[in-house]
Amino acid sequence: MDNLDNSRNQEKKEFDDEKAMNTEDAVRYLLPIAEPLVEWYESHARILPWREDPTPYQVWISEIMLQQTRIEAVKPYFERFLSELPDVAALAAVDEDRLMKLWQGLGYYNRARNLKKAAQTVMTEYAGVLPDEREKLQKLPGIGSYTAGAISSIAFGRPEPAVDGNVLRIFSRLTAGYDDIAKQSTKKKWEDIIRQIIPQEHASHFNQGLFEVGEVICIPNGAPHCEECPLAFCCLARLRGLTGEIPIKMTQKKRKIEKLTVCILEADGRIALHKRPDQGLLASLYELPNVSGYIEEEKLAEAFFVRPDTVLSVEKLPKAKHIFSHIEWHMIGYRVCLKGVLPEEWLAAEKTEIKRKYALPNAFQKYAELIG
Repeated sequence: MDNLDNSRNQEKKEFDDEKAMNTEDAVRYLLPIAEPLVEWYESHARILPWREDPTPYQVWISEIMLQQTRIEAVKPYFERFLSELPDVAALAAVDEDRLMKLWQGLGYYNRARNLKKAAQTVMTEYAGVLPDEREKLQKLPGIGSYTAGAISSIAFGRPEPAVDGNVLRIFSRLTAGYDDIAKQSTKKKWEDIIRQIIPQEHASHFNQGLFEVGEVICIPNGAPHCEECPLAFCCLARLRGLTGEIPIKMTQKKRKIEKLTVCILEADGRIALHKRPDQGLLASLYELPNVSGYIEEEKLAEAFFVRPDTVLSVEKLPKAKHIFSHIEWHMIGYRVCLKGVLPEEWLAAEKTEIKRKYALPNAFQKYAELIG
């Protein structure tokens, strides 16, 4: 590594600390990373379920699941999903409630809905075979530039860039770049550059090598493990001591806080559920009854359509919080046991059905766990 560092020192001096590389300079500077990155990946790649048999379908499903979800969390969901929906045809035909139940726990449920829509398009327009061209992939619901590049390169070996947050972080540090990685223009810039340096015969391992470095070495939170990095020999941020301030990402707007009261309504061994509207947050998913604001105990019956004379007991439950991208739910909860049957305003579900049939969002997980 020291020899490689020394061999690049003269070239590094060409780039002034205050001057960003243009595209031509960046391509020239980064061309040498391909070979060591591919070699490193081939000897260091983690064993993951979707890497064992990287068919286009499996790559597609894994990439959608991995959006905004940790790798370790995805593993059991991926295996369960593939076991029940092993191909495009099965996904296109699955009942939506069953699809939501298979997806339960992964969050961002529109990802699953778009998977089914895309599968139906693949069945009607591509005879059930996922297309290998980036442009065609991007026309499918739920497949953006990154996912199209990942599928095209990993499953089909095409030299297409797949630029996500990991990749933007790596290349910002390699070039000591101060472009805001939250901007679409920055992503487009790096797609253009990577397209010129990605090796034609090793596109899959090049892209997956970048993902792997971003996941385990050039990490998003905490100091990068530069001593283990196959690209440390040409990292300008490392050379200049800038890994703590690069990459630059514009601060997101502060999330709005919404207060909710959640109620576990129980009668005759059944639990009250409600199906959310077809549009908006957590669309079409089932939820525990809830209302806006913090409701006092004496007002619960009115708020949840309960006759006061049917209330057997009221138990205050722990507070809970769930964070979405743009809002936070701060929740208080109650368990209310009733005699007779549940109010007709609610769907009455047996406890076994909730585990087997109805998909409850992660937002209600803390209370769902208390159902018993």
